[in-house]
Amino acid sequence: MKHTRSLTVLSACIVLICVLSGVGCSTPSSSQWAPLFPKDGVPEGWSVRDWADVSRPPKEAAVWEVRSGTLHGGIPRGSWLMSDKEYSDFDLEFDFKLGERGNSGLALRTPPAGDPAFDAVELQMADLRYNPAAKDSELTGGIYRAIAPRQQVYRPTEWNHYRVECRGPRIKAWLNNTLIQDVDLSHMEAEVLRHNGQPAIPLSKRPLKGRIGFQELSRGEGSVQIRNALIRERTR
Repeated sequence: MKHTRSLTVLSACIVLICVLSGVGCSTPSSSQWAPLFPKDGVPEGWSVRDWADVSRPPKEAAVWEVRSGTLHGGIPRGSWLMSDKEYSDFDLEFDFKLGERGNSGLALRTPPAGDPAFDAVELQMADLRYNPAAKDSELTGGIYRAIAPRQQVYRPTEWNHYRVECRGPRIKAWLNNTLIQDVDLSHMEAEVLRHNGQPAIPLSKRPLKGRIGFQELSRGEGSVQIRNALIRERTR
C-alpha cells in the first residue's frame, strides 16, 4: 500500500512540474475502440439515406436492423446507413458477408450531400455475380471506379474481415489480413467518371472529414450483414 501511494504522489508531482514549467505532458494518440452497433434493433445515431445522394431519404423506406449483434442491410435495396457523427482520422474494422449477388460498400468521410462513391471515398464490397462485367476497382477491395485492390482475396458468401486506417489523405485497407490498399489520396488526380458519364472531383480533393456508412444494393435473396464493427478515433 505504501508503494502504491508513493507512485501516486510521484505521478502528481510530474504533472505539476509539467504545468509549472510550461512543458506539455504527452496524451494518448487515440481513443479506445468503440462498437458501432452495440444494441439490437434500429441503430441509434445512424440515418438511412438514398444510395445516390445522402442528402435525401431513400425512394422506398428501408429499415436497417441489428439482430443478435449482426447488422442486416435495409430492404428494399437502394440505401445507405450513414452515421450522424463525423470522423476524420480513425481505425475501423468489421466482418461482412454478402449473398451471391451481393453489393455493398463502406463510405468514408462523406459530406452531408452527394454520392459517397464520387463525392467521398467508397471502399467496395461486391460479389462478381452482381455484375460479371465489373472492373477490378468495382469489386470488393476497390476504391470505387478509381483504384483496384492489390489482389483479390474476397471469399464469396463467407464472412470476410475488413480493417481500414484513415490518416489525413492516406488510406490503408486490409481484407482478410491481406493489405489491399495503401494510397495517398493527395496524389490521385486521375479522372473518375460518375454513372452518368460526368467527371467526379478527383480523389485528391475529396473530404478528409465526414460521415461513415454502409450501403445496401444487393439483388436477389439476402442483404449485406455486418458484425463486430469497431471504430477508434485517432489524433495526429
